[in-house]
Amino acid sequence: MDISASLVAGLLIALLAIFTVIRAVRIVPQARARNVERLGRYHKTLTPGLNLVIPYIDRVHPQIDLREQVVSFKPQPVITEDNLVVEIDTVLYFQVTDRVRPSTRSPASSRRWSS
Repeated sequence: MDISASLVAGLLIALLAIFTVIRAVRIVPQARARNVERLGRYHKTLTPGLNLVIPYIDRVHPQIDLREQVVSFKPQPVITEDNLVVEIDTVLYFQVTDRVRPSTRSPASSRRWSS
């Protein structure tokens, strides 16, 4: 009985170690970024490639796409100055330039938007 109990304990420790290593290694694809919070505060931004974080202490946010995004809207009727009805198509292009603000609330953004 002693051998089977130590075998189960060893297996549980090995599984915990493997799980910890999997949580510590983060691979970020090209043209993407991920923000890391350590104990609830912004710590750093993970750049593309292989990154290491401290498991159970660091919280990694979902990926931020740094490529240019395109949003198109359905055609809208517009009345011109000479009373003609014309349909216009609207396309919006945007790109994330500050990697910190999409997922965290930095002090600069809270001062800017406070009323």
